[in-house]
Amino acid sequence: MKYYFYKNPFFKVYAEVEAGRVRMKTAGLAAPLLKPMVSEMLDIFDDVKPSKIEDNRLIFSTWMPPIPSTAFDRLVASQIHAIRGKMVPEQVTISVTEECPNKCIHCALPDTKNKLNLAPIMVKDVIDQSIGMGTTLIIFDGGEPLVYDGLEDLINYVDTKLAVTMMFTSGVGLTAKRAMSLKKAGLYAVSVSLDSANEEGHDIMRGVPGVYRNAISAIKNCLSAGMLVNIYVVISPRNIDELDDFYTLARELGVHELSFYEIVPTGRWINHETEILSSIDHEKLDIFVKSADETEGPRVFSIPHVMKTTGCFAGRKWLHVTPEGNILPCACIPITYGNVHSDSLKNVWKNIRKDPVYNAESCLMRNREFRQSYLRNVKK
Repeated sequence: MKYYFYKNPFFKVYAEVEAGRVRMKTAGLAAPLLKPMVSEMLDIFDDVKPSKIEDNRLIFSTWMPPIPSTAFDRLVASQIHAIRGKMVPEQVTISVTEECPNKCIHCALPDTKNKLNLAPIMVKDVIDQSIGMGTTLIIFDGGEPLVYDGLEDLINYVDTKLAVTMMFTSGVGLTAKRAMSLKKAGLYAVSVSLDSANEEGHDIMRGVPGVYRNAISAIKNCLSAGMLVNIYVVISPRNIDELDDFYTLARELGVHELSFYEIVPTGRWINHETEILSSIDHEKLDIFVKSADETEGPRVFSIPHVMKTTGCFAGRKWLHVTPEGNILPCACIPITYGNVHSDSLKNVWKNIRKDPVYNAESCLMRNREFRQSYLRNVKK
């Protein structure tokens, strides 16, 4: 079966699944001319395992709309705009609340201790503005979004023809009944965070005993409810040697994807400059990703690897809104460019895009000069 990424009378981009792997192909009279222009996108998709294959659609990743769908067509359109130099926030993360039952020592959310919630009317306004700008992935985050009163109503508010929804969660409170409620509301994918593949290590990072068991239970409940499930791991020197263990766990649980993000000095981890990945750690991740891709099991999405091709996502593909309404280039960069209570996302995005720093080739928060100089200057 052909899964079309783009199609017009002169140029077609499509995927076929062969032996469980995505094969990207082009066709049409204009293919020889246009194929080089989309080669970067083709390389990201080609010859990798998808998250799920269904009868009539391809779930390449839990992080993007299904193929085919109107939402995916919108994502392709945003990629074409990006080639022409016009970026849109493909992914908008909304931290709906500061409330959280955990005490994670690496939480990126600014620790205001006010336990703020972003009002539902404001969340819906952010959703409307985001989708109007071209966003195709709305992520509900926290704190712990499960404690937010009315979460299902917000999920249901998103027009699934235009964008898909994901939720970041620790899994605390995600019972079988709640999983079915989220599924009924239209939640597309659940991303459950794990900091260690073993109970003791995870609970230490979360600062509360028992949360590992909550996370595992949440994963099972969401799978039983029929949702796409991703395990989200923030890689640090503390768990870099557990990569194979994470993959074994993900395979045994039957999740659709295992995603890795690289820890950066931000939030409660701001003073841990020495506890970031070294060049040796990156080599370990490189070896693991190659090995996992050749092993039977879930798709691996390594954000550090994708960034080697696309550059830093902050202010280019990502936008983040805090419970206070502050608008940030991403959840890890504590620079406020506006507030949803007084500013439009579109105007704030334009201002962010005017700053050349948000065309960085690698994660900005891993750059010591950016942290020590740029952040300080912006705050003045």
